[in-house]
Amino acid sequence: MEYKWTVLSNTTLGVLMASLDTNIVLIALPTIGHSLPGMNAFNVLWVILGYQIVIASVLVNFGRLSDLFGRVKLYNIGFAVFTIGSGLCSISQTADQLIGFRIIQATGAAFLFSNSAAIITDAFPPNERGKALGINQVSIVVGSVAGLVIGGILTTTIGWQSIFLVNLPIGIFATTWAHFRLKELSKPSLEHRIDVNGNVFFALGLIILLLGITLNAVTGLSDELTAIMIVFSLLSFWMFVRAEKKAPNPMFDLTLFRNRIFDAGNETIFLNALSRGSFVLVMVFYLQGPLMQLSPLDAGLFLIPMSVSLSIAGPISGSLSDRYGFRSFVILGLALSAAGFLIMAGIGKTITSLQVLFPLMLIGSGMGFFASPNRSSIMNSVPAHQRGVASGISTTFVNIGNTLSIGLAFLFMGATTPRTTLDLIFSGTSSGIGDFSYSDFLTSVHLVFYMSALMLIISILIYIWAYRKGENSGSDVASSALGNSGFSEKS
Repeated sequence: MEYKWTVLSNTTLGVLMASLDTNIVLIALPTIGHSLPGMNAFNVLWVILGYQIVIASVLVNFGRLSDLFGRVKLYNIGFAVFTIGSGLCSISQTADQLIGFRIIQATGAAFLFSNSAAIITDAFPPNERGKALGINQVSIVVGSVAGLVIGGILTTTIGWQSIFLVNLPIGIFATTWAHFRLKELSKPSLEHRIDVNGNVFFALGLIILLLGITLNAVTGLSDELTAIMIVFSLLSFWMFVRAEKKAPNPMFDLTLFRNRIFDAGNETIFLNALSRGSFVLVMVFYLQGPLMQLSPLDAGLFLIPMSVSLSIAGPISGSLSDRYGFRSFVILGLALSAAGFLIMAGIGKTITSLQVLFPLMLIGSGMGFFASPNRSSIMNSVPAHQRGVASGISTTFVNIGNTLSIGLAFLFMGATTPRTTLDLIFSGTSSGIGDFSYSDFLTSVHLVFYMSALMLIISILIYIWAYRKGENSGSDVASSALGNSGFSEKS
């Protein structure tokens, strides 16, 4: 087998595992909430947010480290750390232990996410990168959705600990395979240093922002204190930008955003993640909560249409975008997902799998059509020596969007649903909730889906505006990037 297919197989397995672990935990959260001592709605939420914050905070610097010390080497380390973290999560006895071990898991996942796209780009010729990156990047979303089904089966039949134990044999095999079969094709350089100041300000801003939002929504933190935390968060992000402008080797190379393809691609990837990041969480507690009261397995099966349609649309979009250009496929994907969210905003207190079949297919196929062309355009728009950083930046925007999406969803839900109701629902029990609270919870679900559709529509407008601005200004960045990627923009 050609080496490039070995690369694609192993890196796809890596990001599949890392992304699968997000939703395999999501589907088990109601069970974990009422099974593990010390769990409440806030702890349940931070089992997910802690994992995503770590990835979002360190991923770009891990991309920088890979440019300095070797992408394959750090990718292998990531697989090993992720596997060890999974084993520790399976033996957690308290809420704090589970959150802490999830941070170890997230560190390994960050190494996998930050290096997979760069390793693939090194191994594949320009005219095949779209298809390869499409398969790899779609596996992130497929893993996220497939985790719902696998997690549902394992949680229902064996117990919540099994959702972490299943990673051990796969992780050991894949780590060994990567160690012996993958090789460095890039030339590492030791001339640069890690941007410590940028990383600290960025992580601090993100953590303070999400703490303020979630504490306000779940524990009743006053609006005044929440506003103060948001101000401190914005101040930290401002310090981050200042630090990046002065750093010799910044965490975020802000000059990359002068490239209109890179800029537009990352803006849309962020808004897309912001729109869909909370969807699965909201659906899990809608399906398993007091409204539907389904088992983890049945709840996971409800969402299969999204996974299937995504799996079909992703590779097709990646292959076609190599031939015909990426712009129309990006816009089509965003539009399909927006339509799906608008339909989902009309669900009632109970639904059937047939009623949600079409909107879930729209959302899934939209994700598939969007992911590959957008990521391919980003990676092809930068020179080879910056692909590690570019991959880290774009994946960071995905993780920031997903993380903020969950926080904002709780903020919207807390504005329309009593906190006592939210605490009961998200800690895994539905006792003590009246009919009036049911209506409030359903209203909050509708609001989240409407906001998701709105963000996707805004992202379409931003994407179209960015390209038209580039064409009107006579910028040759777009044509340069398209030429480097081996196709012409015919869309």
